[in-house]
Amino acid sequence: MSKADYPYPDDEFDAAADPDAPRGVHRAPRSAWSRWWPFLAVLVLAPVLAYGAVTAWGIINGADDSPGSSTVDDGGTGDEGTTDGTEETPADGTEEPPVESEAPPAVEPVLSTPVQVLNASGVSGVAARQQAKLQEAGFTAATTGNSDGEGVTDSTVFYASEDLRSTADLVAQTLGLTAVTLDPDQAGDGIVVVLRTDPDA
Repeated sequence: MSKADYPYPDDEFDAAADPDAPRGVHRAPRSAWSRWWPFLAVLVLAPVLAYGAVTAWGIINGADDSPGSSTVDDGGTGDEGTTDGTEETPADGTEEPPVESEAPPAVEPVLSTPVQVLNASGVSGVAARQQAKLQEAGFTAATTGNSDGEGVTDSTVFYASEDLRSTADLVAQTLGLTAVTLDPDQAGDGIVVVLRTDPDA
């Protein structure tokens, strides 16, 4: 039967096939964008998701560092200062040195200093006995004399200047006296011992 003898009108099945249309299970070729957009989406979304996860983790852990919480290190002190009440060294590393009052240098006793022993006790021989003690201790310029003891109530060692203090202390220690006084009027140019009583009595 020829097409001219075909008794039925043409329908869609009689239309000529499009040579560019896919046939059977084949699909049309995909564009470049449709092939690459999933990879681009991963490249963009992955860093965003990672950043969001890190930020969320930091917020959760940051709750432990809130002002109401406290941390204690191994030493038991915080960063703000020490717990024992002492002050820390300033941040610049400088530290105020402690102020110490310098004591005057010690002056050795001078055994050649003139020492006059005055008897104001009214007991004979008191000055001579104390002079002998001083000479035995090494004093080379000890002399004796008498005094009325006016203005002196207790046996006292008088010295004329501060540089004689150590020597006057040694005189008092040798004679067993406790009163040692700076008094240039009484001591003259050296040391004067006024005996109101007998130290050996």
